[in-house]
Amino acid sequence: MPPEISPDKKATEYLANERTFLAWIRTCVAVISLGFVVARFGVWLRELATQINPKVETERTSFSLFVGVAMMALGGALTLMAAWRYRAINRAIDRGEFQADRGLVTVVTISVALLGVVMIAYLLSTAKHL
Repeated sequence: MPPEISPDKKATEYLANERTFLAWIRTCVAVISLGFVVARFGVWLRELATQINPKVETERTSFSLFVGVAMMALGGALTLMAAWRYRAINRAIDRGEFQADRGLVTVVTISVALLGVVMIAYLLSTAKHL
């Protein structure tokens, strides 16, 4: 049975839930922004290579575009999950109870870690082209 929230603590819980939601939104904006940068990274690398040596043949890879779009999609999905979680917690506070959701934290952690591994693999595979 989830622990009860006393009525005099509800305002504090609502405000804490709102701060948590806003932290999630900041994280989502950062993930989406980084995804955009990663998506454009391949273009930047090709431009840099041609500026250094205009005669160099550059490979056209769309892997950075794929990873960047995946990060932007993850950021969008995290935004939806954050909104869903915010509403679920508010309903739990209204009922006077709260229970942590460890599953959501695990899913987000695994998703971000996998994207990190993919980005590292991409950077290592493109390093030989510079």
